[in-house]
Amino acid sequence: MLYFCNFFFKLFYLHHHISNMAYNTTSAIKKRSGLSSSAVNENLNGSLSSEKVIQSSKTIHEITRTHPTAYLIFVSLLLDLLAFTMILPLLPSMLEYYKQHDVGGYYGYLSDSISNFQEWVGAPKRFNSVLFGGALGSMFSMLQFIVSPIAGGFSDIYGRKPVLIICAIGITASYGLWAYSHNFMLFILARFIGGLSKGNISICMAVITDVSNQQSRGKAMALVGIAFSLGFIVGPMIGALFSRFADKAHSQWFWLPAVFAMSLALLDVVFIALYLKESLPTSKRSKKIINTLSHAVDHISIPALFRFSAVKNISKRDVASLRSLGMVYFIYLFIYSGLEFTVTFLMYHKFNYTSIDQAKMFLTTGIVMAILQGSVVRRLPQGRTQISAVIGLYLIIPAFIIVGVAESSSVLYVGMILFAISTAFVVTCMTTLISKYGDFHQKGTVLGVFRSLGALARALGPVVASIAFWSIGSKVTYIAGGVLLVIPTLMMQRLKLS
Repeated sequence: MLYFCNFFFKLFYLHHHISNMAYNTTSAIKKRSGLSSSAVNENLNGSLSSEKVIQSSKTIHEITRTHPTAYLIFVSLLLDLLAFTMILPLLPSMLEYYKQHDVGGYYGYLSDSISNFQEWVGAPKRFNSVLFGGALGSMFSMLQFIVSPIAGGFSDIYGRKPVLIICAIGITASYGLWAYSHNFMLFILARFIGGLSKGNISICMAVITDVSNQQSRGKAMALVGIAFSLGFIVGPMIGALFSRFADKAHSQWFWLPAVFAMSLALLDVVFIALYLKESLPTSKRSKKIINTLSHAVDHISIPALFRFSAVKNISKRDVASLRSLGMVYFIYLFIYSGLEFTVTFLMYHKFNYTSIDQAKMFLTTGIVMAILQGSVVRRLPQGRTQISAVIGLYLIIPAFIIVGVAESSSVLYVGMILFAISTAFVVTCMTTLISKYGDFHQKGTVLGVFRSLGALARALGPVVASIAFWSIGSKVTYIAGGVLLVIPTLMMQRLKLS
């Protein structure tokens, strides 16, 4: 009976000229059933409310769903990170190769400098290769610090896709040069070109910001975190396989993994060119081209970066929020990257971990991060982003302390798993928060400056942490790091973001 009421109500709503028929039919139903007019009307109104609820649910789903472009960015970042992380397990063997084949070259000069640093901080000689890798990593981060805001600024002017393609081509060229790096100077040049081309990550985040709204941005940003987690799990495994089966007696044994990395990077170029659509329309681009020295300095000057000087024409309140978030991110990542780098020393020096043991540890933490970012972090409501970042910051405090006082492998695992849980939340949530500031034509600059501050922290943090690790010991270093992390945690908790 209710079915017929609903049916005739729809006819009435859509076809006004048969209203009399609907009225008569409804009256007949009322008479047969003994229902009052008000009861019939209630049934009709209830049907209308149900339709509104269904329509509202569809609207909410449309608003909160992840834009397909975010998945394309995920694929692009994953290809990039697989190629980037492949070199990590190969680096020690490559440095040994250059040590033997680049006698009297640039390797000898840099090796002497590392040896002086090793003697100064009191690190054993067997860790020179790790310090060497750290020096190359700091150089790479410094280059990212310089290029990220500049690339982001250019993408605000010329569009995301062309700048992203240029970055991807530069990365591909760096791997091609690596394949033919007969001497250490060519290898350094390859890393230099790669570092200068790493503005792609901040641009990828800008693309996600372009195509996402406030409700769906957290989900989309979590995809970036998943790409990083998977990249740092699978990439080193691929590199380890190449390292294990390579004939290191051959003069250019690293040619094959370098070509494989170049192929992944080239595939990324083709993928971006064919499938990624421009996310920043011409009408929404910045009209101001960077043509003055003073404006260019805003993108590379450290004081200007902390002030977010490159971001123009936004409210004082938004500028204050950007500066506060930037400072929290820098302090956090400065301390965080110190543990991330020196924990390798700890595993070898205190727990006698082999390379396989270390790989198991990083595989465990990578899986924890990927699971959390793919499930919990992606489903965080918009209003819970800041509190989730605060919780993540609180978690890393005991993580540092547990790692510092650990005397057994099981306790070390507990500390590192806490470390992974914290990492899954903090960076993704802070990136989501920072991405809401600025107009469409400023998103690339905002995220570029943010990324640049992180790169600066990663360049300086490992150096300071290495000095502390070998000067005052691992326990004091990590406990002090945990205590100091209270500062960005409280800052984040007290922030009243606009």
